[in-house]
Amino acid sequence: MAVIEIALTERLVAPWAEWQKRYTAGRRLLEAGTYALTEGAIAAGCRVFAGYPITPATDIAEYMSKRLPQVGGYYMQAEDELAGMHMCAGASLGGLKAMTATSGPGYTLMHDAYGWAITNEIPLVVVDAMRVGPISGITGAPGQGEFYVARYCTHGGNIETIVLSPNSVQESFWLTIDAFNLAERFRTVVTILTDQVISDMFEDLFLPHDYAELGGIVVPRHHNLAMPFYPLNSDAVDVPPNVVGLGTGVCVSAYTHTEEGYDIEEMEAQWAQTYRLVNKIRHHRDQILRYEAVGLEDAEVVAVAYGAASRTVKTAVLGARRRGIRAGFLRLISLWPFADELFGRDVRYLVCELNYDGQLVREVMRAAPDKRKVHFMGKSAELHTVAEVTAALEGVARDGRVPGLPYIWTDV
Repeated sequence: MAVIEIALTERLVAPWAEWQKRYTAGRRLLEAGTYALTEGAIAAGCRVFAGYPITPATDIAEYMSKRLPQVGGYYMQAEDELAGMHMCAGASLGGLKAMTATSGPGYTLMHDAYGWAITNEIPLVVVDAMRVGPISGITGAPGQGEFYVARYCTHGGNIETIVLSPNSVQESFWLTIDAFNLAERFRTVVTILTDQVISDMFEDLFLPHDYAELGGIVVPRHHNLAMPFYPLNSDAVDVPPNVVGLGTGVCVSAYTHTEEGYDIEEMEAQWAQTYRLVNKIRHHRDQILRYEAVGLEDAEVVAVAYGAASRTVKTAVLGARRRGIRAGFLRLISLWPFADELFGRDVRYLVCELNYDGQLVREVMRAAPDKRKVHFMGKSAELHTVAEVTAALEGVARDGRVPGLPYIWTDV
């Protein structure tokens, strides 16, 4: 088989592509993804953590219980995940940046608090370290079953959400800072959808010497002290978050509200609120888009993945190119809003994800020019091997289908 000699183009579209060039003085450690998430939160100015322990997110709570007192912050052990998220929302309304962390079973318990925080435009960061399901599944095995749950994270609809996913320990640090920045700018909950592999594995981690020097990249907490507290019918971002106290008089409610925050039972108010909650995100999608791409320009088949699954998929793509296959690699970092614009080329797509029901693949089918050219490669509880992805790339490129492989599902 001929070898392709075309130079590969690699592109990382994310704020930390520049940040990690700007900050080079610091410490290098061998640490876990949970540790990197914790340090990213501290660096971003998080001063409150409330949550309930659950594998594989428990280490985040343990690290935060140690680190927050060192920086003047507060750690609270909640009676359950729902209470933990409500505590974080209250802390954020009181003027402090806050974060909670959980895994799938706890994540589903948070949905009432999710809607409460989104509707009241409360900045928060929530970490979901996914493990294989359904329900409690296996605590020490990775899964990607909350792709849609993270998008539709509460009842009632009429919202948009921001969801980011890292694929390394180092990226977990920078991405967590980014998540806090987006939460402040968009006045909403930002979910970090990581997984058991990225959370638990140890890798090289660079941490800047002094987090105070990160002021150029960290969005500070400001307070909105005057009306309108809820700018209805507006898609504006960078509106300072509301603060309860300081004489503001802002009201917080689970119901449709006025610009002051008072309950109201009028359709015009519901429409105005929905316009705000949906379009402050939809109309600024370009400021949320993050991805990594390799060799897309000449690719005839593009492998798509996110999180831990993307690591072996990328290795397989690079190997396939050396074997003469015009393969490309696309890693989604911002999962929601979904990056439809990345799937405009009429080529074949191979979507690799850690579930058997097919979740990410359905969005790629919707966004791609021809859904018949979108192929599913689902696996559960362990990563795709490089050999499996290589065989799939060869099969799609040669025959237009994924060959039969043990433990791999292809039906959507």
